[in-house]
Amino acid sequence: MQFKDYYQVLGVSRDAGQDDIKRAYRKLARKYHPDVSKETDAEARFKELGEAYEVLKDPEKRAAYDQFGGQWQAGQEFRPPPDWDAGFEFRGGLGGAGFSDFFESLFGGAGPFAAAGQPGAGRSELRAKGEDHHAKILISLEDAYRGGSRSVRLQMPELDTHGQVALTQRTLNVSIPKGIVAGQQIRLTGQGAPGLGGGPAGDLYLEIEFQPHRRFRAEGRDIYAILPVTPWEAALGARIPVLTLGGAVEVSVPAGAQSGQKLRLKGRGLPGQPGGDHYVELRMVTPPAKDAGARELYQRMAEQFRFDPRRETTAS
Repeated sequence: MQFKDYYQVLGVSRDAGQDDIKRAYRKLARKYHPDVSKETDAEARFKELGEAYEVLKDPEKRAAYDQFGGQWQAGQEFRPPPDWDAGFEFRGGLGGAGFSDFFESLFGGAGPFAAAGQPGAGRSELRAKGEDHHAKILISLEDAYRGGSRSVRLQMPELDTHGQVALTQRTLNVSIPKGIVAGQQIRLTGQGAPGLGGGPAGDLYLEIEFQPHRRFRAEGRDIYAILPVTPWEAALGARIPVLTLGGAVEVSVPAGAQSGQKLRLKGRGLPGQPGGDHYVELRMVTPPAKDAGARELYQRMAEQFRFDPRRETTAS
């Protein structure tokens, strides 16, 4: 998938105001409208202009795009950075149909821009509920395991008096439910957009994602980790202390265990109904033969075992 430089498409600078963006779009849209243009690529150019304008006319999409757009050039291979949208607060119902894969990777699918069906959206009553807002937040696995309260800072893109995109910030204290998993949402009542005509404010929905962890990874409520073992621990069996989210426990490595084998610690994952498990994957670690004594020991092992782990793969 190729990166699209929307500023280049419209022929404007990155610090262009909203009026400049609107004028550039209208000028080029007239030039490349398929009904009037004689250019051979008019239809494709017109669609590309519409996609660029869809992003740059909207303060929220533009702010999200700008945070990494300057690091790429048009035509470069592109994949959205992990959790690129974390910490941004967006209004719902900002989808865009029929655009490129690049657009969909950022603003479509299950992202915060795709949220639709907001209460109060499009109403003409004098009194109406405010729009719901959406944001993704990153929490640690420890926060999910223990639950509790934490402070969350969100940024919301808005237009300033000069038509430039500015980010306003706010900090909220959020109660993290014990055992929450990635993809779940926390609803903060009344923390969305203000209502109209005295109507109630919208709600804020916080989608949970986990920060990368140096030891663990989560799949639902199950936790996975790597457990290094020595060849003699795997061959003879051993009881080895293992760190879990709830503290250290002992795991029994069976005699004859193999690298890649998984051992299950029931109920040691994220809490819930039912709770998750903690899985450790054994990874064989061979001591280096740094001196003559170690090399001699390995040589005796080779002579003693006469073991060929590749026998089945090389047999004719």
